[in-house]
Amino acid sequence: MKLSRKTAGALAALATVGLLSACTGPATTEKREEITAFPTSWDKPITIDVFDGLANYMGMQEGWFGKLVEDKFNMKLNIIAPNVAGGGDTLFNTRVTAGDLGDLIITDKGQRLEELTEGGLLLDSASFYPAMKNVGRFDAAVDKINEGADGTYAFPSQVSSLKPTEPSEGLDPTFGPYLRWDLYKEAGYPEISTLEDLLPVLKKMQDAEPTAPNGQKTYALSLFKDWDGNMLNNAKQPTTYYGFDEVGFALAKGDGSEYQGILDDDGQYVRALRFFHEANELGILDPDSTTQNYDTLWNKYQNGQVLFSFWPWLGQAAYNTDANVKEGRGFMMAPMDDMKVFSYGAEAYGGKQVFAIGAKAEDPERIAAFIDWLFSSEGALANNSQTQGAAGPEKLTWEVNAEGEPELTELGHKVFFEGDAEVPAEWGGGSYIDGASQLNISAVLPVDTDPNTGFPYSYKMWPSYQAETSNPVTDDWSAKMDAPTTIDYLQKNDQLLVGAGASYTPPTDSSEIETLRNQVKASIVQTSWQMVFAESDAQFDSLLDSLQETAKGLGYDKVLEVDMSKAEEQDAARQAVTAEFGG
Repeated sequence: MKLSRKTAGALAALATVGLLSACTGPATTEKREEITAFPTSWDKPITIDVFDGLANYMGMQEGWFGKLVEDKFNMKLNIIAPNVAGGGDTLFNTRVTAGDLGDLIITDKGQRLEELTEGGLLLDSASFYPAMKNVGRFDAAVDKINEGADGTYAFPSQVSSLKPTEPSEGLDPTFGPYLRWDLYKEAGYPEISTLEDLLPVLKKMQDAEPTAPNGQKTYALSLFKDWDGNMLNNAKQPTTYYGFDEVGFALAKGDGSEYQGILDDDGQYVRALRFFHEANELGILDPDSTTQNYDTLWNKYQNGQVLFSFWPWLGQAAYNTDANVKEGRGFMMAPMDDMKVFSYGAEAYGGKQVFAIGAKAEDPERIAAFIDWLFSSEGALANNSQTQGAAGPEKLTWEVNAEGEPELTELGHKVFFEGDAEVPAEWGGGSYIDGASQLNISAVLPVDTDPNTGFPYSYKMWPSYQAETSNPVTDDWSAKMDAPTTIDYLQKNDQLLVGAGASYTPPTDSSEIETLRNQVKASIVQTSWQMVFAESDAQFDSLLDSLQETAKGLGYDKVLEVDMSKAEEQDAARQAVTAEFGG
């Protein structure tokens, strides 16, 4: 049943709450009266358990964000993070078996949300929804998430009022060929027509700076294994430079114009593997790639030991420090002539995760009020993910200037330019970074417009901030590329391919397909690494032939057929959302 704000009130009297665990299914129910406004204050102090599948912190929320929440809601947040508790599903399964996942739940939509709803672990929040005025601005997303459920069990994340064909990322796309611009400049800005043309350029850059300041050898390229899944994850990244994104064993262009299997002879995945193989033959691929993890790689970027980055949020975030860029060193996007970089469109129906209230929550109304606050201007500015430009509280890290534009305060400058600052006692004291929200999820897309200021929530997109971030690296890049930002450059040159934000969730694999996928992907990942470090082109080709034959024997074609179907469904969803919201 589709419940909009208009119908929620009429159905609120029938809203029910499942009280038994997923093992026993729904049982006793209770009726809740509709509310149209939340209290302005809360007398009884409470502590709620927040089961957060995205959090990288376990324990009580401290610092300025904790104080802000406590001042507004008389509520403390005890964050339960499976990422910290060993990863995997062990903690999730243990709590589900006990029938109480948490009071506030941040989890994946799709199968997991459906299972929790059907198992009676989530509360039907229909009776609170008429009071949730901030969430109500995104009514279409709430309807979509709860489609097919007889109630309102979840609320979106990363939701946006932007058109779904608009990029969601802000100043830089999620993906892109980023290189040490200072060394590229030193090389004379050589032309880069294709991905393969990067190799001699990167070799020239490495030859120019063979040793990092810490005395370690530099490499143009460095890989890691942590994120390998259906394929060697690092080899997926160059495919995004040509408009593709992964759907299992399939690669799908963001506009639905082309689909490939990852083992196609002339496909983009094999092309990327060959690119890495040729880089290794040139001596510009880090031999530690097969054993290091992401943390080790991050440290190498910080130390200047790696010269190319698949993403802005790795190379730039780790290396483009204030000190480095002032001296003219930093990562910027390379001008590759034939690229058409894939971009995730703004999600009209929200991202992959949702907020929900646990069925056994002691004070669900207060939690509903807290969720609603996360969608307000104040909540979004305070809570949004730190990596996406969360500006923090007004009058602490930023303020509106005489021209009516948001700009950073002195403390904001220290935090966002120098890395951290001590927070005044009246705001909670302690380190600003340590006291930031540990939820690690944005309710509203950071590039969306704050209705109170008319500017994006992300401080990185404020004119005042961009004026202050001018430095020798960005100035030279802008002059050479004739654009103020990467997104501007890509849009101006028709080199950005936006996959409309349809919030598509693929159906879960059947047990047969899941079994086949697991054995096939193990073979793909293992052999892909062998191909990268093959001793010759002939060995590379031989390994590819062997992988194709082995994968086929293990059921690759059957799984690929399922993934191709998912890719086509995703494209249909993108077309539908574009038709509904415009683009």
